[in-house]
Amino acid sequence: MDIPADKLVSVFIKMRDKRDEIKREMEVKVNEIEEQMQTINQQLLEICKTNGADSIRTPHGTAYRTIKQRYWTNDWENFHRFMQEQGAMELLERRIHQSNIKQFLEENPDLHPMGLNVDSEYAITVRRK
Repeated sequence: MDIPADKLVSVFIKMRDKRDEIKREMEVKVNEIEEQMQTINQQLLEICKTNGADSIRTPHGTAYRTIKQRYWTNDWENFHRFMQEQGAMELLERRIHQSNIKQFLEENPDLHPMGLNVDSEYAITVRRK
């Protein structure tokens, strides 16, 4: 059974719109719950601080206070130099910047880094009229 392309595109756009509408509705609900959870989180942190505790055991579960650390740099040039000086290239995650490598390969078609894998597949993009 062949369905005409115009019908497929029309149905695709309607489905995508409905999916996006549902996502927006769910995002609002999830954000509301996350805000409420953040309020409770702050209250539990305050209870831990007041009592000098790292955990609070209740009949419903245990809340643990931990230290979360996040690291970043505003000076990539010096950070990169530091990594090279220390031989600590493992301080970065191992992943390839997709759009930068694509552009590099397009601009340098004769250069192909050893060990680089490429996976290509066709995809459909549907634009609204």
